[in-house]
Amino acid sequence: MTMNSNTPAVRFEKVSRHFGDVKAVDEVGLEIGDGEFFSMLGPSGSGKTTCLRMIAGFDRPTSGHIYLYGQDVSNLPPYERDINTVFQDYALFPHMNVGDNIAYGLMIKRVPKAERMKRMEEMLDLVQLTGFAERKPSQLSGGQRQRVALARALINHPKVLLLDEPLGALDLKLRQQMQVELKSIQKRVGITFIFVTHDQEEAITMSDRIAVFSQGRIEQVGTPSDIYERPASAFVAGFVGTSNLVSGEVAKRLTGSDQTFSIRPEKIHIEFGSGKSEKDMISLEGAVRDVIYLGLYTRYLVEAEGVDFVVIEQNLKSTSMDVLSAKGQKVRLSWHKDHVSRVGG
Repeated sequence: MTMNSNTPAVRFEKVSRHFGDVKAVDEVGLEIGDGEFFSMLGPSGSGKTTCLRMIAGFDRPTSGHIYLYGQDVSNLPPYERDINTVFQDYALFPHMNVGDNIAYGLMIKRVPKAERMKRMEEMLDLVQLTGFAERKPSQLSGGQRQRVALARALINHPKVLLLDEPLGALDLKLRQQMQVELKSIQKRVGITFIFVTHDQEEAITMSDRIAVFSQGRIEQVGTPSDIYERPASAFVAGFVGTSNLVSGEVAKRLTGSDQTFSIRPEKIHIEFGSGKSEKDMISLEGAVRDVIYLGLYTRYLVEAEGVDFVVIEQNLKSTSMDVLSAKGQKVRLSWHKDHVSRVGG
């Protein structure tokens, strides 16, 4: 199948999962295309991990149906689904070497040893661990153990690979490196990856599409640029990146409507002193309340018309002493009308 197939890799049809009175997942409808790198993004308790567990078969829906390539798998046990999962703690067998860990699934299926070894070596090459077959997991770094877990999950050629916050235990630099590598591996193997994370940067970096979860429901599904540039709700605007939300009388004075709008901090131009408004620009005057110097850029907190605006500017010429001296100064903020996104309540 291809991503243009009419049959989605995974489909949720009004799926709910209740734990007593708690609605962990509440009538979720969702389609994930064949070959997509799809992320489920949301804070703790939003329902994303429960959805992943139901796809895997570790948990079952209270109501609704889950389809895998058109087959209703809602009540099938995990071993009857052509799915594998990579967990945050890797779940490697400490007494086995890397090669045996990777080939374990094939051994259980009684695949002949020569074929097992051949496919295991192919997986080592895929995850850039050629020559590591004889090492024990304890002799590997966190990033290397994560790659072994990935190779073990992929060796059976599952139709869908589930990844439950697999980068969460890695340090920032390694996590960023693995984001790029994971996406590259997914493109090479061409299967559907469903990635659960609470890290917005991970989701935006790797995903073809993202579902943003909140309180058991999906707030928005879209491409990373859709989610970031055109948030469908105040929750999405606030959770995915930083956003300035303006409503009521201030919104009406600036845009002619009191409907809440969002404007991203990097879209706002800050001009010290008083300037004049330009065509197609929204502008207002305020004062700098606080300044945070962050090396690559500076974050300003500006109070204007009773609203606190966060503004981010890249440090192209400024030094830390230059930007820190801005505290208390009067400024004019302006942004292009096209950068305003109307959001729900």
